[in-house]
Amino acid sequence: MQTFSWPTRVYIEDTDAGGVVFYANYLKYMERARTEHLRALGFELDHWQHHEKRLFVVRSIDVRYHKPALFNEELNVQNTMQKIKRASLMCHQPIFRGDELLVDATVQLACVDANSFSPVAIPAAMQEAFRREQ
Repeated sequence: MQTFSWPTRVYIEDTDAGGVVFYANYLKYMERARTEHLRALGFELDHWQHHEKRLFVVRSIDVRYHKPALFNEELNVQNTMQKIKRASLMCHQPIFRGDELLVDATVQLACVDANSFSPVAIPAAMQEAFRREQ
């Protein structure tokens, strides 16, 4: 499986008064990495929402926090598509500072209709792009 990597830096807005990244902001980093991964594969989420009438929503997330990230540090947020089903994806998303694992997460995404939020199939072109990475 190929892993997509997205570099980011910790800004002061991401931290608490002690300069430590607020725990929920790691989820934002993961969301951005998934969005950038899709963009790198040629899929823009706004086009997909308005023209394909489909969205990805987080169905579940399992997060393990190992060490804190601090203000001004450079991080590497990764995304690997682990499992592709008809209407859902399973992603592995670790966050590193250099070689040091800070956060490790498994995220399950559901593909839903943009109007009804009912489950729908992931389009064939997108499924194929994901499978080429495996």
